[in-house]
Amino acid sequence: MAPVHRSVQRKLGTFPAFHKVEGRRVVIVGGGGEAAAKIRLLSETSADLVVFAAELEDEARRDLEAAGASWIARAPIAADLTDAALVFAATGELEADRAVRDLAKSAGVPVNVVDRPDLCDFYTPSLVNRAPLSIAISTEGAAPVLARHVRARIEAMLSPRLGDLANLAESLRSRVAEKIAPGEGRRRFWAHFFTGTTAAKVLAGQLEEGAADAVVDIDRAADASKAAGVGHVSLVGAGPGAEDLLTLRAQRLLQEADVIVYDKLVPDAIVAMGRRDALRIYVGKAKGAHAASQDEINAILVREATDGRRVVRLKSGDPLIFGRAGEEMAALRAAGIPFDIVPGITAAFAAAAENEIPLTLRDVASSLVVATGHDMRGDTLPDWAGLALSGATVAVYMGRSVATKVAGKLIENGLPPSTPVAVIENASRADRRAFAGRLDELAQIADRPELDGPVVIIVGRVVAESALGVSPLPLVAMAA
Repeated sequence: MAPVHRSVQRKLGTFPAFHKVEGRRVVIVGGGGEAAAKIRLLSETSADLVVFAAELEDEARRDLEAAGASWIARAPIAADLTDAALVFAATGELEADRAVRDLAKSAGVPVNVVDRPDLCDFYTPSLVNRAPLSIAISTEGAAPVLARHVRARIEAMLSPRLGDLANLAESLRSRVAEKIAPGEGRRRFWAHFFTGTTAAKVLAGQLEEGAADAVVDIDRAADASKAAGVGHVSLVGAGPGAEDLLTLRAQRLLQEADVIVYDKLVPDAIVAMGRRDALRIYVGKAKGAHAASQDEINAILVREATDGRRVVRLKSGDPLIFGRAGEEMAALRAAGIPFDIVPGITAAFAAAAENEIPLTLRDVASSLVVATGHDMRGDTLPDWAGLALSGATVAVYMGRSVATKVAGKLIENGLPPSTPVAVIENASRADRRAFAGRLDELAQIADRPELDGPVVIIVGRVVAESALGVSPLPLVAMAA
């Protein structure tokens, strides 16, 4: 069973929804700057805009003319609001806004009172317009500056041509429904549509080429859905733990996966990036406690893919570095299951990056050794001791329990006891820790009681160049 993590559930005080305004009247009351802002916002919709104000300031007049809105040069009465979709009170005067609010209430029309959240039935969000797609961002009136900041980031992320892609998708819906049966085949087609060559061409302005690709893809997907084939397995590196170090390809595959098979060190937040309806299978391993043996994991991957599912095998770090990917690839090949591999940031790289350790450095270290502290029998491995002597930087995984033996073998083989070392726990995570010292102090460092998470040990002169404050090692000592 996967560990259960409980957290405080954050609940919204407002429920986000979208109002249908096409061809309907939306009333704005006011003629100043507040009204002008609402005219500009509502001009992005197909609503019939009507502005009530005794007078219009220059800004409001320009925006009204640009939007093609109607102006009625008086205050509204109750009959003016009947059957309106929405009302905006934007006079800038509290009592006048209250009067508009009361009129809207009596007419049963939702009302927004500008800059007075306590009087509002609804809030106007920051809007990202990629029609027919729209993204609304609201902070429940508490922090509009934050909403604007988030909007700016989303605007930068989303292509201005995203609406073209949405329109193309809508135009193809009936063709897809006719040719591709409901279920996994259709879902996979749409996943590829929005992430593959069609999307790339449309977003690059090549609409006709993208549409042609989509038609070809529909026919291919239709043929594939008629042939009962096996699924697919992706061996995906989840990185060292920080969600923002996950690759874009890994994120996409998690969204496409029918099944997610994940390890103990993969954070819940990364597993949660998968589709909500995906089956999640925990196969974590800890020293002396395995949720599933490697043979059982291999069998799970083969079974789920044989049933036609898309499987993501989610591994901490990189799947090809101490992730037993080789055994899983052999099992998949033997069963005839197609697979691919998505690399991840391995723990040593994350540990070095956040502690400013240059793993290679001119005239200091020209090679890097990635090793584990013990083999399948639990014996400490001496094979890389000679490489450390030649000046290589050595990154030791899973070495905390054998730190004494590792240090002993290196010193026994001639590495100076004063060689700098770093011990980094939970690299990239919020609870990360890093300690540095000498090789002959490695056992005491690794045995610190506060260390109880996954640890990477880095051995070599490059540690002296890091942010951990280790005194540089004299060249004469290295030659001893």
